[in-house]
Amino acid sequence: MKKRFFLLASVVSVALLAMSCSGTQSASEQSESVVTLSGNAYITASPESEPAYIDEGKCEICNWDDEETVVSFYFRAMDKGKMTVALQAKGHSLVEVSLLGKTEEVELASDTLTLVEVGTFKVKEPGYIKVDIRGLKINEGESFGNVQSLVVKGNMGPVVCVGGDFSTHFGRRGPSTHMNYTLPEGNVEWFYNEVVVPEEGDIPSSYYMACGFGEGYFGMQNNTPYPRRILFSVWSPFSTDNPAEIPDSMRVQLVRKGANTTINDFGNEGSGGQSYMHYDWKPGERCRFLIGVRPDNNNTTVYTAYFYDNHQSKWTLVASWRRPQTSTWYTHAYSFLENFNPTMGYITRKAYYDNQWARTADGKWIPVTQARFTCDATGGQKQRLDYKGGVEEKGFFLTMGGFFNDFLESGTPFTREGNVTEAPDVDFSTLE
Repeated sequence: MKKRFFLLASVVSVALLAMSCSGTQSASEQSESVVTLSGNAYITASPESEPAYIDEGKCEICNWDDEETVVSFYFRAMDKGKMTVALQAKGHSLVEVSLLGKTEEVELASDTLTLVEVGTFKVKEPGYIKVDIRGLKINEGESFGNVQSLVVKGNMGPVVCVGGDFSTHFGRRGPSTHMNYTLPEGNVEWFYNEVVVPEEGDIPSSYYMACGFGEGYFGMQNNTPYPRRILFSVWSPFSTDNPAEIPDSMRVQLVRKGANTTINDFGNEGSGGQSYMHYDWKPGERCRFLIGVRPDNNNTTVYTAYFYDNHQSKWTLVASWRRPQTSTWYTHAYSFLENFNPTMGYITRKAYYDNQWARTADGKWIPVTQARFTCDATGGQKQRLDYKGGVEEKGFFLTMGGFFNDFLESGTPFTREGNVTEAPDVDFSTLE
């Protein structure tokens, strides 16, 4: 069934594009929401030779000239009901729009952004809705055109999607999820954690962070197609996203590093010292992390990270850093799961975090069994609701992204039931 477009005055089109994703709602309980390309769409299929991509800054689909390419929008309906969907688009082509089990053919025939009706659809249950758009025929020009947004009207309430002034970059990445562990009282020097990434959760551009602390983090990454990394970073006490701005007196200093460790500065999320080594960890493999935090007598603190090399059956030094103007033991133990590539935020990630232990400054191992689940601003500001954590198989887990429906409220506490009697087998006298 082919749908013909209808024209609106340009001022109306601009107004629609400027609306927040939360939309508006009339007295008759009909809501209207705008779901933008830049914050809520992905190229989910495309030829390898010249793949299409979305330019966030220009809100534009680039290289959209192959019928294999699928552009997928995502938004969440908070209630069931009926809705009408239209494309805010330009171009001269025939495209196919699929959602909720129905497919419509829509003709684009305009050089300027125009509202093009798709159809009316029944939303049977609250939850995320995926809208797939695929080009069928180019009538004029070199591409199928451009779809800058969906306009959704209905009685299911304003939809949830990335909108307003929120960062499209972080919105498209998806909500990062965290487990914040309750450490024992007293001076904690060491924190130990184990991470297992299941096959279905092993996704490129993922950081499975195991041992976070008040001044940095330590974990493992899937950097496909590049070698996988074990990454350990410590923030400078100087607040900046540009490491070149850090005064010498406030720079994190390298104490020592492992033989296969690379040392860098890092920025764009605070700044400091970064260390990483390549390690080809596999999904299903149990990866073990150990990090120590100890103040010295010069108002500085030393952070030392070890990773257990399963291939060589030994603990390996990643690096040791000294942070100035800091005197602290281990604080704010946490793990997180994040996607660092905004083009891949439509894929779900998952990881298990098991067998947490803390070792006090006097050498006593204490099991860490309580944690609180939280998410970042993407979830906290309800831009996306695909985040979850909890207890599974007697250990903690985190999952995020992929637009699943059963999200969990941030702040939910959990207690694991796994090992609380057998402390980690670590011979500190043999560590590098």
